[in-house]
Amino acid sequence: MSSSNHGLARKLGGWQLWGIAVGLVISGEYFGWSYGWAQAGTLGFLLSSIFVAIMYTAFIFSFTELTTAIPHAGGPFAYARRAFGPVGGFIAGFATLCEFVFAPPAIALAIGAYLNVQFPELSAKWIACGAYIVFMALNIVGVSVAAAFELVVTLLAIFELLLFMGVVSPGFSWDNFTHHGWAGSDSFSLSAVGGMFAAIPFAIWFFLAIEGAAMAAEEAKDPSRTIPRAYVAGILTLVALAMGVMIMAGGAGDWSKLANINDPLPQAMKLIVGSNSGWLHMLVWLGLLGLIASFHGIIMGYSRQIFALARAGYLPPMLAVIHPRFKTPHRAIIVGGMIGIAAIFSDDLIQIAGQPLTANIVTLSVFGAIVMYIVSMLALFQLRRSEPALARPFSAPAYPLLPGLALACAVICLIAMIWYNQLLALIFAGSLAVAYAYYLLTHRQRAAAASDVLLEGNDAARLKPAVARSK
Repeated sequence: MSSSNHGLARKLGGWQLWGIAVGLVISGEYFGWSYGWAQAGTLGFLLSSIFVAIMYTAFIFSFTELTTAIPHAGGPFAYARRAFGPVGGFIAGFATLCEFVFAPPAIALAIGAYLNVQFPELSAKWIACGAYIVFMALNIVGVSVAAAFELVVTLLAIFELLLFMGVVSPGFSWDNFTHHGWAGSDSFSLSAVGGMFAAIPFAIWFFLAIEGAAMAAEEAKDPSRTIPRAYVAGILTLVALAMGVMIMAGGAGDWSKLANINDPLPQAMKLIVGSNSGWLHMLVWLGLLGLIASFHGIIMGYSRQIFALARAGYLPPMLAVIHPRFKTPHRAIIVGGMIGIAAIFSDDLIQIAGQPLTANIVTLSVFGAIVMYIVSMLALFQLRRSEPALARPFSAPAYPLLPGLALACAVICLIAMIWYNQLLALIFAGSLAVAYAYYLLTHRQRAAAASDVLLEGNDAARLKPAVARSK
């Protein structure tokens, strides 16, 4: 891990990590969540979002224990590998890859949709493709430059969300928000309950990928201090913004016009200030910063996950190469980007269950996230049992109640997602089966990988002679 070819530079401070944690997620406040209104209505989706916010708050306070104890670029992959061995690492690594590789195309398409408001003659797909090229290049240049940029655009994106809430507040009406608020009805019913479960993936989109800051832990200057502060401040920031944006947008007018679109905030503001207001144009331009912050941050996240999996032999070793000048995993950045661009241009070819491509990509990304959350919480419990002496600079508060709450909520979310997205669940399971076949065929690749004490824990010394013999 310390070799010039396989080591990441420690350059990130507390504010930069907070910027990464919030920036990874903040696009979820700009788009994606409004698809939940189509499933559950405003009131039903509000309850779904509160449930998911509780899950994420419990999860982050628990997940931080793992991140500070095992500050590894693989994040959840490293925790599961150390707790459950290679197969556990494979499951967590695959799930995390699904989350971080599928999320960027959805965000890139939203960037295209926002710019299309200003420039209707431009293709949203080509704008999305251009965004990939620009931000892959920025990530390759260096982690310090990338993290500084992430912090600046995250702060501007937060300012813009607060500005949106302020501009629409004079026209806010609680009657608008509650009208047909139970899955298209004014009264609560069993169908409203079904809608709330069906809307869970879009509530998760409000917070999806905050755990990606764990993949920057190997590049943090003092992970035992900076990561807990970044995570706790990050989840509190995101909960406040998510609830504020959703409620203010829903009360701006006819919320049903904002469901199933990629730019709900500009359209909500248009209901208050009209189509030609300078406020609207400001929102479109500054609103891009929120999308850019998440897009840029998730590129950083998926590249570190690909890099860590390749370094451990779970993916081709060529993807674990570090750029000799910039010290960034440039090949991992490029390969993940190629997959995302292919997904963008598959829009007209892939139609699943009659849903827009963005909605399907969001759901697949959430499948990966929920599986990873479950495995991570199980890893926390296992490591508490198997390695009680492991240094834990931050311990999950109210253990085992808080991690248990996060685990139970995640299991409920997974069951609901499978029930309401059966075809996409089969696609996710089929992809897992194909990946597992690759895993079985590449055991020599893993045997030849360098020993990593953070992955192997107490078994590292025992494994070193075997690794040496395999080479």
